[in-house]
This record gives sequence, C-alpha cells and structure tokens, in this order.
Amino acid sequence: MHNVVAVIITLTAATLCFLDRTFLTRSITKPLQSAQQQDFGDVSKYHSRQFAVVKVVDGDTLDIDIPDGKYNHTRIRLWGIDTPETKDPRTGPMYFGKEASDFATKLALGKQVTIYLEKEKNSRDKYHRLLAYIQLPDGTFLNEVLLSEGYAYADLRFKHGLYNKYKQLESVARSQKKGLWANVTPEQMPKWKQNRLHLTPSADSTSSPQASSGQAAETAESAEVNN
Repeated sequence: MHNVVAVIITLTAATLCFLDRTFLTRSITKPLQSAQQQDFGDVSKYHSRQFAVVKVVDGDTLDIDIPDGKYNHTRIRLWGIDTPETKDPRTGPMYFGKEASDFATKLALGKQVTIYLEKEKNSRDKYHRLLAYIQLPDGTFLNEVLLSEGYAYADLRFKHGLYNKYKQLESVARSQKKGLWANVTPEQMPKWKQNRLHLTPSADSTSSPQASSGQAAETAESAEVNN
C-alpha cells in the first residue's frame, strides 16, 4: 500500500510539473497587462529576459546584473516560496537556512537565468525587491527545485498563479522527507508557518518531532484546499 501511495504522489508531482511549464510558457510569457500601472516598467525591463546572477543573498533572494534605481544590481525575491532565514537579525540563522542558501548558490550563482514576472500582481514586495520566477539554464525553475528538494516552504501568505502547484510540491517533498523535512520540528519553522499550523504548547506530547511536524503540516494543508 505504501508503494502505491508513493507512486501516486510521484505521478501527481510529474503532472504538476508539466502543467507548471504550460502555465509559464502559455500564460506568463504572454504580453502582460498589469493591474498596477507602476509595474509596467518592470515588465518591459525584466520579463522574459536573461540576466546573470551575481550574488545569492540566501535561499530565496538573489541579485542579477542590471541596475535598479540607485542600486548597481536588481534584488529578486523568489515568488511563492520561503526558505529558512540566514541573515535576518529578528530570527537569527534558522534550521536548514545555510543548506538552502548553499543549494541556491550552487544552482544559480554565475548562471544566465530567465526572469518571469507574475501577471496581474504587484511586481515588488514591501522591501522593493522584484518578485519573480527564475528559470535556470537547464529549463527548470529555481523556485520549484528548492521546493521539490526540501529546501523551501510553499509560501501560503500570498496568492499567485502557481499557489496550489507549490503547495503540492511541498507536500511531496514532505512525504518523501527530503531536505529539511527529514528532521524539522514545528518550532524550527518560520513564524508564519507556525501560525498556519495553529501551534499550541502541549504538556503531554508523545509523538516524535518529525511526526508532529508532518502531521501538523498535513492538517494545515487540508484546511487550505479550497483557498
């Protein structure tokens, strides 16, 4: 029975990868009509264009070689994912943060990547970072690879075109105990993720950390199905 479930999960992930590629090539690559007039400049400047990655800040943030206002490079925040922090003074280094940063560095640093922006969404976050999907030279997307290999959480705080797809990628990585999912505990997750899990202190917990984190995440995911 376990093998059957594993096969079903793998086939589901493969199907989602195909649908994702279709979404990116047929939808995102269309000329975008942004609802925010101020984003038009970003679309014409960055969308579907190639740039070199000159710095990886952490697992979900990097710089590309094109000036952005007063800055020599453009800082990008990957759409739809959240990797553990490595430099945030509010949290300090988080569990699996260095691993995620090192993995992103290995995949992207020095590479020519293609930038895709999300249609009908703000192109910038509150820190003025460009929100983007990044396609690597081999055709895969950095956002997806980080999720699939267990280096990132699907960021459920903000809706985007691949929201449900990214939730499923996280689910598959979690079920296969990839990357951080092998040993992460709920308390080691980002605060927003903990809030999604509705964590409450328990004086009598007999389950292992791995089991509690996996069960809590699955419960929270089931509550998100209709979002």
